[in-house]
Amino acid sequence: MADIPPTATASGNPADNAENSYSGTLAILTSLFFIWGFITSLNDILIPHLKAVFTLNYSQAMLIQFCFFTAYFVVSVPSGHLVERIGFKGGIITGLAIAGLGCLLFYPAAGRHSYPLFLTAFFVLASGITLLQVAANPYVTILGKPETASSRLTMTQAFNSLGTTIAPYFGALFILSAAVKTADEIRLLSAGDLSAYQAAQAAVVQQPYLLLAGVLFLIAGCFAAIRLPKVTPAESPVQQAADETVYQSAWDYRHLVLGAVGIFVYVGAEVSIGSFLVNYLAEPAVSGLAEREAAKYVSLYWGGAMVGRFAGALVMRNIHGGKVLTFNALAAAVLVQASMAGSGPVAMWAILAVGLCNSIMFPTLFSLAINGLAKHTGQGSGILCAAIVGGAIIPVVQGLFADRIGIQPAFFIPVLCYLYIAYYGWQGHRFLS
Repeated sequence: MADIPPTATASGNPADNAENSYSGTLAILTSLFFIWGFITSLNDILIPHLKAVFTLNYSQAMLIQFCFFTAYFVVSVPSGHLVERIGFKGGIITGLAIAGLGCLLFYPAAGRHSYPLFLTAFFVLASGITLLQVAANPYVTILGKPETASSRLTMTQAFNSLGTTIAPYFGALFILSAAVKTADEIRLLSAGDLSAYQAAQAAVVQQPYLLLAGVLFLIAGCFAAIRLPKVTPAESPVQQAADETVYQSAWDYRHLVLGAVGIFVYVGAEVSIGSFLVNYLAEPAVSGLAEREAAKYVSLYWGGAMVGRFAGALVMRNIHGGKVLTFNALAAAVLVQASMAGSGPVAMWAILAVGLCNSIMFPTLFSLAINGLAKHTGQGSGILCAAIVGGAIIPVVQGLFADRIGIQPAFFIPVLCYLYIAYYGWQGHRFLS
């Protein structure tokens, strides 16, 4: 499949024609957003499963997210340089191949029932997804008019949310379907029975991740066979008028640096909430659900993000992304506080509703932060994706507080994150040197 270059359009506004000519490419790119959303959200199901299998506390279980999101910090900046060398298409294909290799590593990790090997597999898998994001996110923002970049990226991110919505239900059926023994029951097992039990439980993840590996390699082959349009990022009027020596690297852009902090705390808050949801909803004071049933409600959390992104893509065609970002962040902070203070249905539905508020945050933060970087776009994308390491650090911090003060009070961590995001949407995103 080949895209029609913008110069081949017959008539009309050139910008509108260019945007229309990229519709085929944008449609193909949605498959990437879906698959990495699916894989990332599946972590929320593996956390309670592996926590029970390996008898981990909250801090130890959050090492899954630590290893997964640390890859963003380690790999993102090199990925930005790689994408500048091999192009967006090359970055996408390479990222898919590495992610597929990461999925394959789950097989020996389960076979040897080794938690450290599981953590290694998460790191390799996330490294591939990191390269995918470094290539795909800025590519979407420049495939059309700059003023609709937030709307465009939000729309493709909606399909990311479709993946995150489906994955928890998929995981509940195939990973949490087998009954997991309690810590007291595990302590009563003999050494041989314990080894057999751990092997059987860990093996539950083998088939799903082999299937995911096959899908990733298939998509990589499809992208290798198609032609993607070559586009270059535009400069903002501010940058065109500025002395080029002021902007020698992406780090010289204040709005990018503040945006990176925004992505750090946003991903940290979103992942923290998702990672704790199954255990949180199982709390007697919240809903007392069994883990398998609670996992299905995680789909509502991510499903809210999907619905909000489809709606947000339309809203931000008429309302500036910064204003929408501020509103959503403040609403999220209020909902988390309501869940902390409440109990029963109030606590449960308030925390699930945060997913709706999360919806437009990542694509809006990303597009506002990367706006006007021109030749530094690849480096800027790497910096922003490196900031996704917030998903590694903030859940562990919340886990430490949960072990000490309880799981419900520990949600004050996401509240602080959302308050910073509200500031960035209100003032921090403004283009200043």
